[in-house]
Amino acid sequence: MLDIPINVKRRFLEGLNRESVPDNQKPHYLKWLRYFLDFCRKNSELHSDSSSIEPFLLKLSAKGQDTFRQNQAASAVRLYLETLKEAEAKPVSPVSSSDPDPAVQWDETILSLKNKIATLQYSKNTYRTYAGWLRRFQSFLEDKSPVLATAEDAARFFTHLATVDKVAATTQNQAFNALLFVFKNLWKREFEGFDGVARAKTSNYIPTFMSREEVDLVISKLKHPVNLIAKLMYGCGLRRFEAVGIRINAMNFDTNILTVHDGKGKKDRTVPLPVSLIPEIQRQIRRVKWLLAKDCESGYDGVFMPSGMSRKFKSAAKDLPWQWLFPAPKLTLVHGADEMRRYHYHETKVGDAVRKAAKEAMLTKRVTPHTFRHSFASHLLQANYDIRTIQQLMGHGDLRTTMRYTHTVNMKTVKEPKSPLDF
Repeated sequence: MLDIPINVKRRFLEGLNRESVPDNQKPHYLKWLRYFLDFCRKNSELHSDSSSIEPFLLKLSAKGQDTFRQNQAASAVRLYLETLKEAEAKPVSPVSSSDPDPAVQWDETILSLKNKIATLQYSKNTYRTYAGWLRRFQSFLEDKSPVLATAEDAARFFTHLATVDKVAATTQNQAFNALLFVFKNLWKREFEGFDGVARAKTSNYIPTFMSREEVDLVISKLKHPVNLIAKLMYGCGLRRFEAVGIRINAMNFDTNILTVHDGKGKKDRTVPLPVSLIPEIQRQIRRVKWLLAKDCESGYDGVFMPSGMSRKFKSAAKDLPWQWLFPAPKLTLVHGADEMRRYHYHETKVGDAVRKAAKEAMLTKRVTPHTFRHSFASHLLQANYDIRTIQQLMGHGDLRTTMRYTHTVNMKTVKEPKSPLDF
């Protein structure tokens, strides 16, 4: 974990004294600031922007920190942001004004990236990925000003990724797409001349999947609500973030269809809802209904809504159809708005629970939440489903991605194509 820069620490301690924070509390405030700065670095959030407070507190909540510690952490971050504003308000010398701090310029680039991603209505995951690569590029350039960054610098960066970091080809391509976006859309500079760049080796990755018996065994080791989340990941081929992000209005029990909204690439798709899960899902909806009534009695402001929806339909956040199927156990305080809202069950808790269950099941293969999705595709292929149908159910944009699963099964189990005359 990175340490707090000396000048930042000094200003922060001055702020603690000004706010009359007791001496025995100061180490805790410094700890939260250190955690916050480390969180922003790892998650490509802006440490100088108040919008980073909410995801930071969600992370603390997922780690099991209680409300008192979350409030203390929020106070520490707000004080830190105040000291930043005070430092920016102080007059600067002509030398420093003509030679701005590169770190500040990189922060401004990240903020511009965030705004551009929002304008184009790309997903938050796209922003986090691109911002992460931009931070790695910044580190590679040793904080050289982004104003001076060139396509030649990018070429050296891509070569470094392939030859030194030994990244996979897909990872190098991801870095290329991120910097291409920044050069073209933010910096308006040429992005070419990569013919001599070392290319990372293409990996013939074959997904790991579980047998049906192994799926049932791992699920039997899981507790509520992760056991139902796992059943939906396997039964519907969902990604982890798609499963925890299900809202009640996404399910149609008349046709037994689940609509996956804003999947990877912001694409929607429909998948069959497992009939055997419907009673369990309806019990979960009754739990959500009871929780909603309890929340509304305590001054609840509603769930977090899709962008723009909370402004257009203010009351919808308290309506049952918009509630998460898997709500977070605690409410989240939205700083700046003084609102108490509920987020969905956190993805990291699902991952931790699945890995622990697989360990208890003593499986010899590596199992993650995504393994349920791999198992869904492999088992459909074993059942002689058409590869195009599996592609649609998985939400793959490219058939080649789905074709990986043909390597997970014994092709002798797949029927050879025949003329209907020969049936």
